[in-house]
Amino acid sequence: MVDFSTMALLAGVGVVAGFVDSIAGGGALLALPSLLLAGLDPVSALATNKLQGSFGTASATHTFWKKGLLKPSDHVAEIAMVFVGAALGVFAVAYVPTQVMRQIMPLLLVVVAVYFTLSPTLSVGGSIPKFPLAVFSFCLAPMLGFYDGVFGPGTGSFFMLALVSLFGLGVVEATGRTKLLNFTSNIAALLMFILGGKIVWSVGLCMAAGQLVGAQFGARVAIANGARVIRPLLVVVCCVMAVRLWWVS
Repeated sequence: MVDFSTMALLAGVGVVAGFVDSIAGGGALLALPSLLLAGLDPVSALATNKLQGSFGTASATHTFWKKGLLKPSDHVAEIAMVFVGAALGVFAVAYVPTQVMRQIMPLLLVVVAVYFTLSPTLSVGGSIPKFPLAVFSFCLAPMLGFYDGVFGPGTGSFFMLALVSLFGLGVVEATGRTKLLNFTSNIAALLMFILGGKIVWSVGLCMAAGQLVGAQFGARVAIANGARVIRPLLVVVCCVMAVRLWWVS
C-alpha cells in the first residue's frame, strides 16, 4: 500500500511528466522510475504508467483540438492503424527481442536529436512533403503503434520526426497530431493491461490528476511558442532517453 506522502510526490511527478510529455514526449522517463521507487513491481509499474500517461496525452490532445490546431475526425485512418498496431504490439511482447531494440533505439533517438538540432526548416507553416500522408497513415503509423505496444521509449519523437521531415507538417501541427496518436497507442496498450488486471488504480489515478494539469500547461506553452520551445526540449528529451537506454542495456 502506497502512503499519502508518496502519493502526493507521485502526483507532483505526474505534473512534470505531463508538461514534458505534452511538448516533446518522454514523460515516462520520470513516471516509470518513480512508480518503481514507490514499490510497484515492474509489470504493475508499466501498466499503471500507461493509465496515468493516457490522461496526459488525452489532456494535451484536447487542448490542441480546442485551439483549432487538431481535428481528430480528419485522422480516422491513422488512429485506427495506430490502435491496431499498438494492440498487436502488446500481444507480441513475449516474442519480440526487446534487448536488441534497447541497443538500436538509442542510436535512432540520437538521429532524431541531431535532425531537430540542425534542421533549418522547423516552422509553424511546415515544408514541402516528400511523401503523401497516406504513406504515413497506412505504413508508418501502424509500425510506430506496434513499437509503442512492444517497447515504447521515443515513440512521440519518432512520430514528430516522420511528420516534420517526411510529410512536411509544421512543428505545432506535428506536435498536436503526435499527442493524438500517442493517446491512441496508450489506450490500446491500457486496454490490454486492464484485461491483465495489473493496474494499481489508486496510484495511477493520483498521477493522472497531475498529468491533466501538467499536460494542459505544456500544450499551451507549445502552442504559444512553437519551434522555439519544442525543438530544444525535444532534443534534450531524445538525448536523455538515449543515455538511459544505453545505461540499462
